[in-house]
Amino acid sequence: MIHNILTIAGSDPSGGAGIQADLKSFAALGAYGCAVLSALTAQNTRRVDGVHLVPPEFVAQQIDTLFADVRIDAVKVGMVATAELATVIADRLQVHGAQNLVVDPVMVAKGGDRLLAEEAVGAVRTRLAPIAAVLTPNLPEAAVLTGLPEPRDLAGMRGLLPALLALGPKAVVLKGGHLGTEDAPDLFADGERVVELPARRIATRNTHGTGCSYSSAIAALLPRHQDKLEAVRAAKAWLTGAIANADRLEVGHGHGPIHHFHALWTD
Repeated sequence: MIHNILTIAGSDPSGGAGIQADLKSFAALGAYGCAVLSALTAQNTRRVDGVHLVPPEFVAQQIDTLFADVRIDAVKVGMVATAELATVIADRLQVHGAQNLVVDPVMVAKGGDRLLAEEAVGAVRTRLAPIAAVLTPNLPEAAVLTGLPEPRDLAGMRGLLPALLALGPKAVVLKGGHLGTEDAPDLFADGERVVELPARRIATRNTHGTGCSYSSAIAALLPRHQDKLEAVRAAKAWLTGAIANADRLEVGHGHGPIHHFHALWTD
């Protein structure tokens, strides 16, 4: 079966993040991608110049119209800019009984700037996290979600897991890329086990959209695996390859995209 995977996120005209990255991730992993737009942006590989939010009622209409016709096997939710958007998305997904929900709580920019107001963070915390099959925060986002200090080492990451699981997701993937160590470990936890997912850190500036692509890969693979951990392992292995091959692309003059189709395209 070819699974239908939905992304609910904003648009990135440069193609490296947002729904463009999500759809590429789905396709690269053999799934059919659907998309509901929550925002339009004016951005490239160097900066974001503008954001135009889609009205919440139209986001709801997109979701309702899609679920009325298409079997959706998994959903990835990316950045939701306002509490109203987060609430509407959570409501409609629950009404439609959405399965295999992956929530990527995009809250903090790479430079450390907060991207969401506190009321929007609260809606992600109380409306989206509790219905997630997998929650995928990086370290700054995990700190914002829990109100606890940002971990500085692997032990600190482990210590943060109970607070993240207490938000209600069935599983958490805590991403360790911000540690600044020679490797880039993630931790998977589902209340019964904590598993370290090691990976080498790859020397490249082309990492734009890494978090979007990782969470989308997990969503694409969840319907194929009874064990969430196996879906996450496969997603991380694919992502590592996409980062390792990112320099094969020549896109923009800033932080370029990863190579979603590294296993399919030949130079």
